[in-house]
Amino acid sequence: MNTEVRPNVDMLSWAIARAGHDLRDFTARFPKVQEWLSGTKQPTLKQLEDFSHRVHLPFGYLFLDQPPQEALSFPFFRTGGGQQQSVSLNVYDTILLIQKRQDWLAEYLVDNEFPALNFVGSAAGETDPMVIVNSIRQTLNLEPVWASRVKSWADALDFLAAKLENAGIQVVFNSVVENNNHRPIEVEECRGFVLVDAHAPFMFVNAADGKAAQMFTIAHELAHIWIGQSAGFDMQQLLPADDPLEKLCDQVAAELLVPADEFTRFWNRNPDIQAMARYFKVSPIVLARRALDLGKISRAAFFQWYREYQEAVKYKKDTTTGGGDFYLTQKKRLGLRYVSLVDRAVREKQLLYREAYQLTGLKGDTYQNFMNKL
Repeated sequence: MNTEVRPNVDMLSWAIARAGHDLRDFTARFPKVQEWLSGTKQPTLKQLEDFSHRVHLPFGYLFLDQPPQEALSFPFFRTGGGQQQSVSLNVYDTILLIQKRQDWLAEYLVDNEFPALNFVGSAAGETDPMVIVNSIRQTLNLEPVWASRVKSWADALDFLAAKLENAGIQVVFNSVVENNNHRPIEVEECRGFVLVDAHAPFMFVNAADGKAAQMFTIAHELAHIWIGQSAGFDMQQLLPADDPLEKLCDQVAAELLVPADEFTRFWNRNPDIQAMARYFKVSPIVLARRALDLGKISRAAFFQWYREYQEAVKYKKDTTTGGGDFYLTQKKRLGLRYVSLVDRAVREKQLLYREAYQLTGLKGDTYQNFMNKL
């Protein structure tokens, strides 16, 4: 006999809207839900569990008296629109997932007497982008034109990510909620976000973005770590929001990837944006922006160039968004340093296997096979 339960009807409506569904369309596809809303029938426990999965909501929420507050704990910057505290459900759930991993990792590192990272927040209050750039280069041991010595954009991205991981910064490349390919994170909404912590800073980079554009996202997030402030951003047209902090981080990212002196030397020899993009291993849009900022082209010329570029090139999903080598994908989605420390905690009996499964999204043999391949 199926046991009927009595959820809060208002919470059912809220859950449907929260998941981004139109109430009328949703109930047309799932008529039983309309019966629950009208009170003519009550769902069974199994039906309500299925409903909670469909709307991506913890089961217990459906019995609350009112919806919980779900505002972000940090600003999410929008180009042309300043900052906001709300995002789509897919982005929100991804932020919660990364925060959960960060909470565990920070506690583990403190408990095991790992030192705090002295560069986190070291540039708080600094307004000169060159001071921040020089500190980042020194900490990561990066030459000003390091990317020109790497063969491809993919190699440059891997090289930079490895530098960050070695410094203690966790880097996550993904474009879906955990491993759910039916829940994409759109580039237009979120290019990335960074969660700052003295022991366990985490970067999230949207893997659906072009590799060259991901380089700029990482550099921008590095500036946030040095300044010591968490943030998310869409960076439409790779332009910052109208905010002093975002503009500073944008300047740091531009100089870190495309040093002004080297840009000028190259431009004077061959003012070809595509050629320069290949040299610096960044998006041509970044190079066009750099040309604009350094007074080499007009604002009108930049936007004309940008429109033409967008018409010719569409975003291509990275192989990390699904398909391809599963274990390579998971390394990108989880971050090598993070999973190595999870594995270490399990082997040292500081973490149960079921907890490790929750922290990685991998279970049973899949978890063990993955760890064996590290």
